[in-house]
Amino acid sequence: MTESHLEIEHKYDAADDFALPDLSGLPGVAGVRDAAPVRLHAAYFDTADLRLAARGITLRRRRGGADAGWHLKLPVPAGRLEVRAPLGRARSVPGRLAALVAAHTRGEPLRQVATLDTDRHVTLLLDADGTRLAEVADDAVVGTVLDAGADAHAATSRWREVEVELVDGPPKLLKAAGKRLRKAGARESAATSKLARLLGGRIKRRGSASRTPSGKAQSVGDVVVARLSTQVDALLRHDPAARRGEEDAVHQMRVAARRARAVLRAYAPLFDRERVRPVGDELRWLGGVLGEVRDLEVLRARLTRRFEELTETEPPERPPASHGPGAFVRVEDPVDPGDTVDEPVEPVPSWLDDLARQERAAYRRMNATLSESRYFALLDALEALVAEPPLTARARRPAAEEMPGLLDRARRRLVRKHDVLADGPEDVEIARHDVRKAAKRVRYAAETATPVLGADAERTRRDAKAVQTALGEHMDALITMRRIEAIAAGVRDPAEAFTLGRIHGVEQRAADESLARFTSAWNA
Repeated sequence: MTESHLEIEHKYDAADDFALPDLSGLPGVAGVRDAAPVRLHAAYFDTADLRLAARGITLRRRRGGADAGWHLKLPVPAGRLEVRAPLGRARSVPGRLAALVAAHTRGEPLRQVATLDTDRHVTLLLDADGTRLAEVADDAVVGTVLDAGADAHAATSRWREVEVELVDGPPKLLKAAGKRLRKAGARESAATSKLARLLGGRIKRRGSASRTPSGKAQSVGDVVVARLSTQVDALLRHDPAARRGEEDAVHQMRVAARRARAVLRAYAPLFDRERVRPVGDELRWLGGVLGEVRDLEVLRARLTRRFEELTETEPPERPPASHGPGAFVRVEDPVDPGDTVDEPVEPVPSWLDDLARQERAAYRRMNATLSESRYFALLDALEALVAEPPLTARARRPAAEEMPGLLDRARRRLVRKHDVLADGPEDVEIARHDVRKAAKRVRYAAETATPVLGADAERTRRDAKAVQTALGEHMDALITMRRIEAIAAGVRDPAEAFTLGRIHGVEQRAADESLARFTSAWNA
């Protein structure tokens, strides 16, 4: 059993003689209560070269306190997602947690790299009903870095810090508490975690920050590689959520892979073709792996929605999503996330149950593939491409001069594909699919160019997205109609057959309407 928790907190450094100020009267705070002091011992695990720490990820086994157990903390836009598992064995990382960081460890073993011993005094900030709004932890810390050899002690550090973590309180409470702590002499911490502070310069930071473009004077190669780097980071960021089956995570991971591939194809003249082509081919392979799950997600959700609409059933009330501060969601098996997908309302027809089973099986296949060496090799190749991009001489030219021609190259390809469609090809659906793919490439190429070209590239992006979306909706409707036809062939209940026929009619109308939107978008 594992559980997850969105951690939103601010950290402050404090001197040994720091006195915690009175925290009453903060926004929404009606009472302040001290909890019993606790002593915590945490053992931290990482690869020998600290790959997790380099990405701001921490994996620990902690004894003491109410949340003793294994804790994996993953950076997310709103804070850090903490995934927990029971204590288990001291030196054996739970497989479910190890799987969530496999994209970073890539087969390298996880070993104990540091320990932290903390004497913690917690102050609870409560509202009028006694609900915990936030916790203020005053920590005296002793940290030890373990030698890369045989766990010999290499270095010990001592410090004091104060953490303010939201539970059910509003974000403004964090700001107000921080202001009061700073006034009392605390300083905002530069470290993102205790482990980051302890390891310090041993961590070799990874990411795209160093390649962020800073204006039109940038070379076109710098702009394009920066865009590629953000997509590699996005791919890695969405990987754990996709493995857990979190909502929209597989889609976002697939989009990152597609955007990375689109960058390499739309801006191909900037790269050594022979070195880049294999990476593009593997990104296409990854898109296919993720696409099996995503296509089933879309199909099942679409048919479930149609069934509920036509049978006038109401979806059951569900607990709020675990996206707010202090919220928890229990997950039976994050490596087999089929258990976490929303099931249709009861009673459900057997064909919807079959789709749910197919989706779960697809998740299992995807997670197995994402733990194989082929996927890890692709991630290595992408990071190498960003670190030392094989750029051509053209890539050194100013972005403002080169971007218009490169974007026009993608637009011309889209026009050619549309011309084929307009000529009435033998297979209209393939021609429409080709137009959709070309529009997607234009859209992603324009996204890359927008910081340099501004309104013109943004207009191109918007127009290409409208074409891509309309044709995508048309394709979804056609796929759904074909699945309904296959299901109906095996249905013997007249009532079910009638419902399927009605859904088929709704999808036919949706297909026709999406084609009309495509025509309007193209002519706009």
